[in-house]
Amino acid sequence: MQYNLIDKQLVDSTMTQCGVSDLDVASIRDTVKIANLLEKATGEKFIRMEMGVPGLAPSRIGTEAEIEALKKGVAQFYPMLEGYPELANEASRFVKNFMDVEMRPEGIVPTVGAMQASYVAFMALTECKAGKDTMLFIDPGFPVQKTQLEVMGKPYITFDIYEFRGRKLEAKLREYLDKGNIAGIIYSNPNNPSWVCLTPEELEIIGRLATEYDTIVLEDLAYFAMDFRKDLSHPGEAPFQPTVAKYTDNYIFMISSSKLFSYAGQRLGLLCISDKLVNREYDHLKERYGAGRLGYTITYKLIYTLSSGTAHSPQYAVAAIMKAANEGTLNILTEVKEYGLRAAAMKKIYTDAGFKVVYDKDGEADVADGFYFTIMYPGMSGAQLAHELLYYGISSITLKGCGSNREGLRACVSQVGMDKMDALRDRVERFRKDH
Repeated sequence: MQYNLIDKQLVDSTMTQCGVSDLDVASIRDTVKIANLLEKATGEKFIRMEMGVPGLAPSRIGTEAEIEALKKGVAQFYPMLEGYPELANEASRFVKNFMDVEMRPEGIVPTVGAMQASYVAFMALTECKAGKDTMLFIDPGFPVQKTQLEVMGKPYITFDIYEFRGRKLEAKLREYLDKGNIAGIIYSNPNNPSWVCLTPEELEIIGRLATEYDTIVLEDLAYFAMDFRKDLSHPGEAPFQPTVAKYTDNYIFMISSSKLFSYAGQRLGLLCISDKLVNREYDHLKERYGAGRLGYTITYKLIYTLSSGTAHSPQYAVAAIMKAANEGTLNILTEVKEYGLRAAAMKKIYTDAGFKVVYDKDGEADVADGFYFTIMYPGMSGAQLAHELLYYGISSITLKGCGSNREGLRACVSQVGMDKMDALRDRVERFRKDH
């Protein structure tokens, strides 16, 4: 007897319809489309682990501030390219309060989500110096950022950090930096998809080498302060969100409003350029874009031509949220700690059924429970497992698709509320019976 929930032939034909034969190379959106079509065809709601969309209500402080801004007529006006001044001012305070980093408001630029932030950063960083056109990914990581580089025709190289933690990281980075073509180093912290967090020792290594080789670090803080093993929620008080900014001036970091503030739908991110870099002049940047100053080029050449700024009213929303966080009237982690509870519950369901956590250690400590975790099933590749789980109404993406050299899946907890745990347990048990 087979216990699959979804007809296998239907799953396979739907994958063919979507042009997907190997889930290792399928995009997140490919998997979303497959699951959507299967839900429509069967009436069965999938357990959705493939896409990192917020699963919590947006901040009321933000929505109320945005509504008020719209009532005052901001929709009538084009937003300034450099953004709403109050947003930059509050973001500068936020960076100081929660990262213990000084950053002038002029270096903080609003973008159409952190996706646009990374896109314009790639466009600028790969043109700063002649011969330095390659991005180095400390993987695993967000796969769409590699797609961005492919779209703009820029090269990148990657390595999986799992075997190069601590002091081993320095030799591995030098292996690539010695080639002389690395324009920038990019990683997420906490990491998407493994949820490992870089240690101060590792951040010091990255920062020191960025200075030595005069390369720029692009730090993706999409999951800002969401290492729930520490309470990073008190403004002006240690511990702070770890950052490479403590160890080099050659940094740009990206803050997203999507996860921490559950404000994904309004597409607002912040591109935060260090005080030393924002006004730095690059001859090759001037040859390429007609302007040599990095901050000016990003704002007045790249963002201008891509989107002419970002929507007006969401800037008022995020400014209000950050103001409340800075003043201590909003605890930035109270709501999102729910993700850690979901991760713990989901991990137990899977491990009780014979699955293993792939990235289980963060240095010497157990990896935190957070927005993502990673799983594998003995004897199966990641692509095989992702394919098989579709038969049981569970969608996911593979670790190989995230740049990992390990077999397994990324499991996102955001769309799997505690009310869905019984359904998940039933489907995982069905899988176990068949395997």
